[in-house]
Amino acid sequence: MAHETHTHHTAPTQLVNARDIQLAHRRFGASGVPLLFLQHFRGNMDNWDPSVADGLAARRPVILLDNRGIGRSTGTTPENVADMARDVVAFLEALGIPQVDLLGFSLGGMVAQVLLLDHPQLVRRAILVGTGAAGAIDMFSPEVTAAATKYPSDAKALLFLFFEPTPASQAAGGDTCSA
Repeated sequence: MAHETHTHHTAPTQLVNARDIQLAHRRFGASGVPLLFLQHFRGNMDNWDPSVADGLAARRPVILLDNRGIGRSTGTTPENVADMARDVVAFLEALGIPQVDLLGFSLGGMVAQVLLLDHPQLVRRAILVGTGAAGAIDMFSPEVTAAATKYPSDAKALLFLFFEPTPASQAAGGDTCSA
């Protein structure tokens, strides 16, 4: 397969029609059951750490997805997690993928939980990272909520949200957030 030779940086962005929108995605890595990355609030496929995605793609296919209305995907961003999950189901159907493993990060983890409950046949395994139940009250501190909802976002907010307050982590984050 052509995607076996690509990486996070070299995989072409592709579009697929699903639910009357075009969903942007990249697929790369070895053969096997794909690992679908579901992103955090306001994140797109470029926000994934290439070393993590490429490391996982060494042994299996990885699919990065821009949700509806995010990044290169068309449409209006859904207002609820259930609609986001329906988009993922339509995405998998449009690509003819019968089953995936999921890596759901934050909001993506909430979407993964809906998929696990409503469409268990689509999910072989799931990894939920930094997430909780959809609509959980007081799940985030006021500082996290303020940084996550800051518009427009900036490097300071991203460093606070996604990197440890250590010199090494902040330096790595500075490289990522300024790229």
